[in-house]
Amino acid sequence: MQINIIVLAAGKGTRMRSQRAKGLHTIGGIPMISHVLDAALSLQPASVGVVLGHQADAIEVQINKIDPRIQRIDQFEQKGTGHAVQVAVDALPASAVTLVVYGDVPLIQPQTLEAAIASATKGRVGLVTAVFADPAQLGRIVRDDEGAIQRIVEFKDASPDERQIREINSGILAAPTELLHGWLNKVEPNNQQGEYYLTDVIAMAVADSVYVDGIFAASPDEVKGVNDRIQLAELERVYQHQQVEDLMLQGLSVADPSRVDIRGTLNIGQDCFIDINVVFTGDVTLGDNVYIGPNSVISDSTLGDGVQVKPNSVVEGAVVAGGCELGPFARIRPGTELGRGVKIGNFVEVKKSKLSAGVKAGHLAYLGDATIGPDCNIGAGTVTCNYDGRNKHPTVIGRDVFVGTNSTLVAPLHIGDEAFIAAGSTITKAVADSELAVGRGKQRNITGWTPPVKSKK
Repeated sequence: MQINIIVLAAGKGTRMRSQRAKGLHTIGGIPMISHVLDAALSLQPASVGVVLGHQADAIEVQINKIDPRIQRIDQFEQKGTGHAVQVAVDALPASAVTLVVYGDVPLIQPQTLEAAIASATKGRVGLVTAVFADPAQLGRIVRDDEGAIQRIVEFKDASPDERQIREINSGILAAPTELLHGWLNKVEPNNQQGEYYLTDVIAMAVADSVYVDGIFAASPDEVKGVNDRIQLAELERVYQHQQVEDLMLQGLSVADPSRVDIRGTLNIGQDCFIDINVVFTGDVTLGDNVYIGPNSVISDSTLGDGVQVKPNSVVEGAVVAGGCELGPFARIRPGTELGRGVKIGNFVEVKKSKLSAGVKAGHLAYLGDATIGPDCNIGAGTVTCNYDGRNKHPTVIGRDVFVGTNSTLVAPLHIGDEAFIAAGSTITKAVADSELAVGRGKQRNITGWTPPVKSKK
């Protein structure tokens, strides 16, 4: 049977206190609406429509990045969840099944949605519920003496006894589209909010002798929504724990699972170790036996087997071959390629450069727009002057080159194989193979000079 999915994302999210649409706030570096849509699309539905209102254009940009086939449905007046679904369901084929999910419930799992849909394909209503230790102001599930679901009551409309119920309505449901359409046409705003509640269709289903199948979420966290930044932070920690736990089951060692953040995708080899306060963003791949030291940030990079990233280092947009050592306090910027066994030490910055196997830059250097051959030694304080104020220029260094301490290499520049750059030199002209280049000012030693006298206070 054809499945159509409606995602409700029209609300203002007033309690977020933000100029950004609520669905665009992130969990794990990914907008909440994207989490929901990923779960929805994994079910391979015939269509997905997102009901939008507040900041519709901004959310549409995000959903188009995920799949341009996702339909934008405008709810020009926000009259409640029942009205939002009605706006969307009118265009859907009557013979299908409709699943309703929410753009601010980011941790919903495909398995739970599949169970709701399976119930709807049997002519029932599949309603996702959960038991909360503290249901707060969520809608309550009211069952009869035999345990069958009878209706949903919103907290503001609930009696004192109903407020004691701990089973809550997630708002997520699946139903035969023809039945859902008919029930929505009967919904009235008979509540304190004056809104059209989607939840009212449950009592209508019961009245029509349509069985309401309660689908328990695997965890209450799965159906928690985000209405403010406190709830956003709570679900962020839940999500991070889920990500890290999954990787640990794959063989990752983590010093403290509560102090690792994965804001994107992390793929790992065997026997990797992640120390505390490490952040991964974008798409990151680690080979076997990779060590990431504390307080490091790895973004959109691939690290080969045996790479060691020492504490307080940043690696962004780089490809790092096996056996490299980076840091501590190293910064590897986008466009960098490091060959096997390269060593980048403390306070060394590498930007858009290719360093061949065995290159060593141990201390306090800047290497930008450089191509460096194998087995070169780059002394402390070396700078490739790649920018003339308007354009970037390359520095090309051959193999087995020694660059002495505090050397300034003014690009564009070519240095040949086995050349030697004397410490303290400013090099502005090409250096041929095996040449020694000395670019210092002439030293003068003055005898009998008078040192300055310290002034009296």
